[in-house]
Formats: sequence, structure tokens, C-alpha cells
Amino acid sequence: MADISTTYMGMKLKNPIVAASSGMTESVAKVRKLAEAGAGAVVLKSLFEEQIRNESGYEISRNEQNYYYGQAEDYIRSYTRGNDIRQYLDLISASRDALDIPVIASINCVSSSEWTEFAAQMQRAGADALELNLFILPSDPLRDGGENERVYLDVLEKVTKAVSIPVAAKISHYFSGLANVVQKIAATGVGGIVMFNRFYSPDIDIDTFEIKSSNVFSTPEEMAISLRWVAMLSSRISCDIAASTGIHDSTALIKQLLAGAKAAQVASVLYRKGLGSITAMLGELEAYMDRHGFENLDSVIGRASLGKSDNPAAYERVQFMKYFSGIS
Repeated sequence: MADISTTYMGMKLKNPIVAASSGMTESVAKVRKLAEAGAGAVVLKSLFEEQIRNESGYEISRNEQNYYYGQAEDYIRSYTRGNDIRQYLDLISASRDALDIPVIASINCVSSSEWTEFAAQMQRAGADALELNLFILPSDPLRDGGENERVYLDVLEKVTKAVSIPVAAKISHYFSGLANVVQKIAATGVGGIVMFNRFYSPDIDIDTFEIKSSNVFSTPEEMAISLRWVAMLSSRISCDIAASTGIHDSTALIKQLLAGAKAAQVASVLYRKGLGSITAMLGELEAYMDRHGFENLDSVIGRASLGKSDNPAAYERVQFMKYFSGIS
């Protein structure tokens, strides 16, 4: 039987499927079920910087509305933040005690403010690794791309120096020079880069005129973007890549491995098809490897990447030249 174990950021995983940060990983009971279903690692539900700030702001506003005590603001802000952090640290510790697979803590941050101290606390709580979920929407016309990129690099440089456990950067593809930025990120000392983050998408109710969420779950078609970039960059950077978004079956998993991913994060398929999808995907991965005579996953990973492809130009082509040329 083929060996489907892999190494991601120096961590030995029994297989390449990682349960991504989501509501599925918000409690010890849930991550235990993911481990039982066969996940190779879990990324705990993210601790959100914005959530901590908003909750602190809400409590402060209640103080102002009901009985204003100026000196209470610092206490409220400190208590709310500390309570959120403490609950998250408890989740890390309890998950680490309950599982025999790597537990990856996750921070969703938009600044470089205090994450170095939070990261250090998460390491002390027992996290095997840390995933920084980074994104700044490039919507400010007065802020150039270089300024946004500097925030990413500042956060990663500070956190990687503050902890000894592996750090992964989960990023989007919204960069004007994506390949260049990925190389800069890899140079900060991170152990891995997750390609790519999937974001909240706003929609409009045309009758109530309200803003609502849209497309909560990914679709298989969304994998095309990450597949291209995993294949193009996996052999060009000094850290591991985990593929994310649109991985809904074993075929998608295999494609990302062939492109060069060391691991693949899944979430939407778990909501749509249940935890049994992990078991099914792993069984089909083993069958695929046996069918092609692959003894271990290292023989699969990167086999169709840009660096090993017989037709590397296919990854860099962006215009249709065949399918639409004769259509009027």
C-alpha cells in the first residue's frame, strides 16, 4: 500500500489533508471528530483581531451610554481582549491534549500591533504551528501596493522571530506582483504559505437594499486559481505550500499535490458532504498512487509543477487561443 504521509513545515503528517480554519474546528469535540475521520492536521478556528476590537468597542460604548467612567475604558478593553485570548489558549491546550495529529493555531490579523505576544502565548499553550491569516483589502486609493505589502512582511517578520514553532502565511492572490510578493514572504522565515484565502463576499438584496453575504462555500471551479500558482511557485520558493479553496474531491487533491502542494486544506466539502469525505478522498488517493506505481507521496508532489512540466508555458498563458477563436 502506498505511503500517503507528508511533511509540512517540518511537521510529519500522516496524510496531506488538513482541516482548514472554520466552524468545524471551533471546539475540542469537533476537532476530535475530524481526527477520527482521518485528517492529517487541523487548523483551529481563527482568533480575529477585528472581532476583539469590535467587542471591546461594544463594551466601551455600553459604558458610555449607561454610566460614563473614563477610567473604565482601559479596563474594559483589556478584560475583553484578555478573555478572548484566554478562551482561545484553552482551546489550543485542550485540542493538543485530545489529538495525536498537529494542531495549528490561527490568527486573522489586519495589523502588526500585538500579534507577536499573542503568537508567543499560543506557542506556550501547545500549538504545533501557527497560521497567520493575512489580508488588507486594497480599496484605499491613497495607499499604494507597497504599503500594503509592508504590513504583511512586518507582521510575518515579527512573529517568526517571536516563536520557534513553524509559521504559515495564508494569503490572497490580490497582489499586482504575486510571484514577487510570495518570494518576499518566503524570505521572512515562514515555514509555509497557504494559497489562497477565501473571503466574505458581499451581495445586495434588490428588494430590501441590504448588504448580505454571498457564496459562503467554495465551488470546485474556484480551485483553478490556486492550482496555477501552486504549480508556478512551488519549485521557486524556499518554504512549503498548502493549497486551499475549491478542493472538493480526490481528483482536486491529487491535482494540487502534482502541482507541488505539500498539503491541502479543506472546509466547504466538509459542510456539503460530511466528514466522511476525508476518508473517501484518502482512499481514492491511495488507489491512485497504487495504480500509477507511486510508493510514497514524495513521488507525486510537484510532478506536474512548472519546474518539471514538459509544457511550462501552459501555466503562464492567460488568453484563450483555441476554444474561442472560431466562435462568433
